[in-house]
Amino acid sequence: MKKAIIIGATSGIGLEVARLLLRRGWRIGVAGRREEALQALRSTAPERVETARIDVTRDDAPERLRALIDRLGGMDLFFLSSGIGYQNPTLDPNIELRTARTNVEGFTRMTTAAFDYFRQQQTEGRLPSEGGHIAVISSIAGTKGLGAAPAYSATKRFQNTYIDALEQLARMQHLRICFTDIRPGFVATDLLRGGNYPMLMRPERVAQHIVRALEQRKRVAIIDVRYRLLVFFWRLIPRTIWKQMPVGRKNEE
Repeated sequence: MKKAIIIGATSGIGLEVARLLLRRGWRIGVAGRREEALQALRSTAPERVETARIDVTRDDAPERLRALIDRLGGMDLFFLSSGIGYQNPTLDPNIELRTARTNVEGFTRMTTAAFDYFRQQQTEGRLPSEGGHIAVISSIAGTKGLGAAPAYSATKRFQNTYIDALEQLARMQHLRICFTDIRPGFVATDLLRGGNYPMLMRPERVAQHIVRALEQRKRVAIIDVRYRLLVFFWRLIPRTIWKQMPVGRKNEE
């Protein structure tokens, strides 16, 4: 039975991916900050779900992750869905720095912990022949800086680059680790509430695309085809034009 650890499984995309993996017969370890939500998920399949309260911004998060892996009996897939973001056109420094603590510091803390786990497993001869799998939720927001959400879009670019670097490091060290960078489009969450965002998608639909990408072990998954086209054209827009585009701007009253 395949085993997955899902960080950020108490709501949104992480919760929906957890539900889908359970339906496919996986055994899962789920983590987040809200104990009630974790227990509610566990009650749906108590024999196949382990839980842990993990705050990715805390120094003890890797230790708690390892304890969860041990209770689960191992890990084939590490799936990081934990992240925050806000529209912050006033540039409140508390919001910008809190976003960086979760999406940069917390992201780095957890992905390196997963990388070290798989590296240790291979060194000890316990890594399956197909290798380990590290998958993260980043965003198409990393394609260009969004004026309405500066820290969010910048931290997502960091995540894209960090996974590129880990993939290269794994190759340099001859490690059997597969990486999947999942870049959803605009998903109907609190972050985007009230903004001028096109083509909002429901978390349930996004999760279906994600699980298919995980099963196919895709390297980069932009969800869905509409957003693949959007990102293609975004990349072609000159900076002088991009800075004049009101992407994510609040609707005027």
